[in-house]
Formats: sequence, structure tokens, C-alpha cells
Amino acid sequence: MDTSPLSPGAHTVVVDGVAQRYHVAGKPAGYVAGNAAGNAAGETAGDSAGTGPVLLAHPGGPGISWEDLRMPEVEKHVTVVYVEPVGTGGSDRLPSHPHGYTRARYSQALDGLIDHLGVPAVHLLGHSHGGFVAQHYALTRPDRLAGVVLYDSAPVTGPEHFAEANARMEEFARRSAGNPGLDDVLDVWRSLGSLSDDEGMTRAVRGIVPAYMADFWGREEEFLPLLPSIHGTYISGLDERMVPDMVDDRDALGSISVPTLVVVGRHDVICGPRWAEELHRGIPGSRLVVLERSGHFGHIEEPAAFADAVAGFVTGTTAG
Repeated sequence: MDTSPLSPGAHTVVVDGVAQRYHVAGKPAGYVAGNAAGNAAGETAGDSAGTGPVLLAHPGGPGISWEDLRMPEVEKHVTVVYVEPVGTGGSDRLPSHPHGYTRARYSQALDGLIDHLGVPAVHLLGHSHGGFVAQHYALTRPDRLAGVVLYDSAPVTGPEHFAEANARMEEFARRSAGNPGLDDVLDVWRSLGSLSDDEGMTRAVRGIVPAYMADFWGREEEFLPLLPSIHGTYISGLDERMVPDMVDDRDALGSISVPTLVVVGRHDVICGPRWAEELHRGIPGSRLVVLERSGHFGHIEEPAAFADAVAGFVTGTTAG
């Protein structure tokens, strides 16, 4: 039985006394000492022959379950390491929980995970809030990355970001006028600032999904079964001193030196094209892919187009 850090399945690594879970799926990794390239991958979606570069996938939230980011089409081409961030799911909580989960803290956990994997340089994909983490990592630890994928991310949080999201939510409401589920979605949107526990977080992330997809109700039979798998952990967004962990990377984007792919859904409400275009303009040499029939979950809404963009980028920027 292969028990190497990149063998398929669930693993745990302890970083600075805090256990972090991660999950490996996809093509066997081909350039890590001690890892038998070509092993049959128990979680592989599709052909397991050959080897793949390593892509770390950091989910959003903060506090959203890693399963929601599962990308079977990407797994056909690369080894995907799904991070279960500290404070979420089966990973340990910090002593300051639900506070203290800053980008710096998540980056510290990524350092330990990358050390544990033994890969010289990985690709890092961050979705939504995970994109904020990935941006921070690319700015502070470029030597550890072969490339970064900023997926439905934004260069800034706070009032400006909220105003844009609120305007796009109003557009969604106009498009969805007359749908019997609209009022429930808008109630969830208005409640997001009052969340305080895991149960409420899970209820909210499930309830907001129709607004986060380009055509949820038109494809409801396809998407509805996904909802029970969505889980949330309440994380405050405050550091240990109870100060908000705000993001404003706009002035620093020009110093991102690693190959960068920016991916966004045309109909994304929370981290829409405005922010993707700003990231793309600010990051030298970056590539922008807009998924025209997606909202916030392009890996689910347009899996083939998403995989073409992400797997193509990862394999095209892998040395060797």
C-alpha cells in the first residue's frame, strides 16, 4: 500500500502543532522522491496512466468545505491536492477559533503542507476567499510556486467589494423576478452579516447557491443533488486581536512574478468580471479566462472549459 504524501486519498499533516487534512486525487504525481508514479489512483476521475504535476486547491469561504471544489475533469490531467484549511472540516481549530484565520495563518499552513509533500514547486489554485490566500502566497512566497490560479478572486475586500456584489445581486434579482425561490435567496443574502455558528453557515452557503450560478433554476435537476454535500464552518474574518483581516492587493499586483491564470464566471455575483479584469491588468503576463455560462462555480457549471483552462495552464507552466 502506497502511504507516500501524494498517494490517493485523505492525509493529515501537523504544522506548528495544528493538524491539517488534505485529499489527493487525479493523475499520480511524477516528480516527488518516494512516490511511485503510475500507481492506480483510487480517487482518479478518468485515465490514471502517466504522471501529473501537482496543483494545490484552496477552497473559499473562509470556512467552506473542500468537497465543493472537487474538479474531476482537472484530475484527469494533474494531481490535485485539495486543502482542508485549518479551522474547517476535519482539520484542527485554532485556540482562538472562530478568530485568527488570517491570510498569513493560512499561508503558514500551506508552507508546512508543501514541505510535507516534498514537491520543489507547486501550482496553487485559490477559489473565492481561497483566491485571496493564493494572492498573498504569490506575493510573499513566489519561490515556492510554479504558478498560481486566481479563480473567482478579487484584489480588494471591504465596502467597495460589497457595493459591487450588492449591485450584481440586484441584477440577479431582476433576472430572476417571478421565480418562487428568489425571496428565500435574498433573505439569505441579507442574513450573511449576522452568521455566528456552523449550522447557520451551512444553511447560508446552501441557500445562496442559486444566486452563485448562472442558471441554477434552469438546471435545477442537475445541481440540486449537490446541495447536501455543502458544509460550512463559521469563521469570523477577524484576527486574534479582533481586527478584520482585510484585503487590498491592488498596489502590489505588479510585483507578482509567478505565471498567473485568472479565471472568472461571467455571471459571478460575489467576485465578478470587474475584479478579474483588475487582477489581470495588474499582474504582469497574466492570462484571463472568462467562462461565459458560469457564475461562481465554473468547475461545476462548465467543467470541460474550466479544465481546459486550468489543466492547460498547469501543464504548460510545469518544468521538466
